[in-house]
Amino acid sequence: MKKRQIMALSLAAAMAAAAVTGCGAPSRPDGSGEAGSTDASSDSGGESKDGVVELTFMGWEASPLETQAVKDGIAAFEKENPNIKVNYTPGLAGSEYNAKLLSSAAAGSLPDVMFVAAESYRAIVSKGALWDITDQFDENYPLDDFIDSSRQIMEVDGHVYGISSCTVSPIVYYNKDVFDAEGLEYPSADPENCWTIDEFRDIAKKLTSEDIYGVYGLETVADTLNAQLLSNGGTRYNEDYTKSTMNSPENKEVFETIKAIRTEDGSAPDASTLDAVGMSAKQMLQTGKVAMLVDGSWSLQELAASDMNIGMAPLPSYGKVLTTGQAHLHCISDTSKHKEEAWKFLQFLSGMDYQGALVKSGLWMPNRYSMYEDDAVAQWYDEKVHGDSYKQMLTYFKDAVVDPTALQLTSQARDIIAEETDMYFKQDQDIDLTLENMDTRIDEAIQDALQQ
Repeated sequence: MKKRQIMALSLAAAMAAAAVTGCGAPSRPDGSGEAGSTDASSDSGGESKDGVVELTFMGWEASPLETQAVKDGIAAFEKENPNIKVNYTPGLAGSEYNAKLLSSAAAGSLPDVMFVAAESYRAIVSKGALWDITDQFDENYPLDDFIDSSRQIMEVDGHVYGISSCTVSPIVYYNKDVFDAEGLEYPSADPENCWTIDEFRDIAKKLTSEDIYGVYGLETVADTLNAQLLSNGGTRYNEDYTKSTMNSPENKEVFETIKAIRTEDGSAPDASTLDAVGMSAKQMLQTGKVAMLVDGSWSLQELAASDMNIGMAPLPSYGKVLTTGQAHLHCISDTSKHKEEAWKFLQFLSGMDYQGALVKSGLWMPNRYSMYEDDAVAQWYDEKVHGDSYKQMLTYFKDAVVDPTALQLTSQARDIIAEETDMYFKQDQDIDLTLENMDTRIDEAIQDALQQ
């Protein structure tokens, strides 16, 4: 079957698509919550007549599975703390959610506790809207327990205004059945033996046939691109994040390699191909139409639930073996009337009962050193979800380099890069012009953000 004939497939129409996208994804467009939940833009929670403190809690809905996990966690917290009731409101999409937080912060009407996307965290902090929790950490709940990438996200000028929810990282998923059919060896899960980008490219070509693509996901701006740039010695910003540094030989090489894999090798489909087929990237992997998928670690939850014969491996190396780490934060409003109860809730959200359950499902990875110790791993590691080689990648996640997107001063940068890379990958815009445009536009957005 020819690749162009994939367009005619109707298989995807019958497949359920539970879209899990990292730690920030679209949800119900009307932002509605469950019955009994409070409007997240209303005044922070109060105390009921029976002495129960009510906390308002706002987040987004990345998927029904994640929302249910949040609700299950709240139920467990309320059982342990019968004097606290948490009213949860999921809703809105990424940029709309960020805009609502900013407007609520300006109006002094933030909920008691909220999700804050890492890329907008510093903007919210700059408004003075979040409670400084630096002094709340102690020997029983030490700040030093957080892995470096999470702690870098949490700290702003030596102060902490939120707790990183977890860590998530881009990795490689592969369909073992496709590899077996070609008689090819699986990629190693050991970071010390991971493929170079040249080896990865060669295998992708060998796996590509008339009806199978070797790989998809290398050019996904939101999730996988930064790790490749950093692996090749590139950077996204200068040291204080006031200037974009996309226009460099190292970054140019990565973009050209990604495009060559699709246009020269024919090993990767364009995103429009998936749209035309009506299948998600994970569905293409599941059905064997894509042999390898570069995607976030959070995709394991959905892939594991499909019972497909998958394996996982580190990203191919351009020079340095690494992945990036980031995640949204849980924060307390500076205007909350119940900071003590809210702080207790934040600690719960990063503990084994809550975070551990989401890690066990394959959605998240732990962001505290103590949760990578053998006795803790034994509590959350699930062979049915994580397989038999995932443990070789634990240090890879723990030592992940912080994703520059989480430290940027303007959330517009991601959209700018997406727009310019689309022009390069899909419209054949000159690569030098593409990189120049990125720097110019991002620098302007940074200056606008600094002047607000």
